[in-house]
Order: sequence, then C-alpha cells, then structure tokens
Amino acid sequence: MEVILQNFDLILFLLLLVVGYSAGTLAEKRHYKSIQKREKELIKMAVVTAEGSFPDGRVRSAALVSGNAVISIDYFKRLLAILRNIFGGRVKSYESLVDRARREAILRMKEQAKKSGAGMIINMRLETSAIGNNANQKKQLGSVEAIAYGTAIVMNPK
Repeated sequence: MEVILQNFDLILFLLLLVVGYSAGTLAEKRHYKSIQKREKELIKMAVVTAEGSFPDGRVRSAALVSGNAVISIDYFKRLLAILRNIFGGRVKSYESLVDRARREAILRMKEQAKKSGAGMIINMRLETSAIGNNANQKKQLGSVEAIAYGTAIVMNPK
C-alpha cells in the first residue's frame, strides 16, 4: 500500500495514458467503420479527376460540390509522432489522420452531389492543410483539414 502511495503520480499518469489510448483507438475505429459503410453506399457514383466533355443536350445541370473534414490528433498519437521524429521512420499516426480526413471529405462531397441528383463528379480536386501550427507555442500539429471539390453532373435521360 505504501508503494502505491509513493508512486501515485506515476500510476495516475499510466492510467490516464491507457484510458486516452483506448478512447482514441475506439473513436478512430468507429470513424473508420462509418467511412467504410458510407463508401459502400456511394460506390457507384463515379468521381474522376479529369475534365469531361459531353455531347450537346446530354447534361441537364452542372454544379460545384464540395466536402471538407477536420480531424484532430489525440495526445497519445502526438506522443508517438514526437518519438518517431526523434528516431526517424514513418509516422503512422499522422498517416491515419490524413487518410481519415481525405476519405471523409470525399464522402461528404459525394453526399452533396447525390442530394442534387448528380450521377458523377468530374474534375475532382483534393487539398489538405494543417490547422493549429501556430495555435500554441510548441508549434505542434493540432488538426488536419481536407477539402474535396468538383463538378457534379446531372445527365438528361437518353
């Protein structure tokens, strides 16, 4: 009992570390499940990065659609990234952050296009940026923003 009281700060730190890691992992897994489910629902909507040209009278309407997502990094992943920067190598914690932001932005763009009745998106572009670099004095990454935009095409029936 005396050993526990003497090391209470360390035990509390380790406990909070485990809780933080577990909560972050659970949230990330839930988000990935949501992304996968929505990707299956929208798989038939074509998204291309090329410009398109269509025969006269074939396109009913064309409109700009966009989707953006901001995903924040948790402190445990930040700690892993700091350690990885010291020793070198891939920073997997940031890779999953960017992957989730990118996929979520594309899904939101597709959902907006679907609401407008579009069957495809042409000339799609994707941009990412870091948010929070200057928000604190440590100049650490806080969040990643991804924005996807393109032209939603509604075709006339043949």
